[in-house]
Amino acid sequence: MLLDTASLYFRAYFGVPESVKAPDGTPVNAVRGLLDFIARLVQDHHPDDLVACMDFDWRPQWRVDLIPSYKAHRVAEEAPAGSTAPDAEEIPDTLSPQVPVIEEVLDALGIARIGATGYEADDVIGTLTARAKGPVDIVTGDRDLFQLVDDARGIRVLYPLKGVGTLQLTDGALLREKYGVDGPGYADLALLRGDPSDGLPGVPGVGEKTAAKLLDAYGDLAGIIAAAEDPTSKITPAQRKRLTEAAPYLAVAPKVVGVATDVPVPETDLALPDEPADPERLEALAAQWGLGGALQRLLVTLHR
Repeated sequence: MLLDTASLYFRAYFGVPESVKAPDGTPVNAVRGLLDFIARLVQDHHPDDLVACMDFDWRPQWRVDLIPSYKAHRVAEEAPAGSTAPDAEEIPDTLSPQVPVIEEVLDALGIARIGATGYEADDVIGTLTARAKGPVDIVTGDRDLFQLVDDARGIRVLYPLKGVGTLQLTDGALLREKYGVDGPGYADLALLRGDPSDGLPGVPGVGEKTAAKLLDAYGDLAGIIAAAEDPTSKITPAQRKRLTEAAPYLAVAPKVVGVATDVPVPETDLALPDEPADPERLEALAAQWGLGGALQRLLVTLHR
């Protein structure tokens, strides 16, 4: 089981009231909400391995170089010129102080936490999925990861609809029913449609339904581009014009939207722990941040 950690703690933050606070009055709603999410996921799905995948760079420069608008509207502060540090992401003031607490608690629990310099959590998930020798459940609120769905390998996405108690089990059948594509086809659909939340313009005038029809007719993005360039194809004049004008975007979008599968991630033990790695540190964190019932529920679930 691979967790898109930031996606889940954002959902926890917005799903659990800010009145959930540490003894010193600091909000810990995202911390406690995430611990409850993980406890529920482990209880319901019994993974052998569990990895909290991290965004070491939420907006990698190599993606921005290809499409400058990529996540640009979410930049709170640009990194200094020449710096290797990522731009600062716009995060609610009461969430950002909780992220280091989340990281410390996961480490003390012994839950594997993996990121890679210059890459997003999506890319870590893509790489670990490619390496996996058995079935994989990816837990994320980011539909971009639907591109990794592969029924033959038992790779599916658990997409939270409400908390993590109600999950959409996203497999090939669901993708075909809902979007008319399979896993790899979803990446083509996404880049044609565009995604304002990620600053991806898409092809103007091509929405989800039109993108699905084009993919059904021509197979994949390469087939659509070939049809647009072929004056004898049945593609409509309006669509041909749109696709031709979007050619520079379509040339680079697959690399931006596509999840990397060859990221240098460290070799580490991914097994779900049944005992905390550092009980004393965990006890201190629980007392400092008032993690109480949420942490105890997770510990009981892990010990089973």
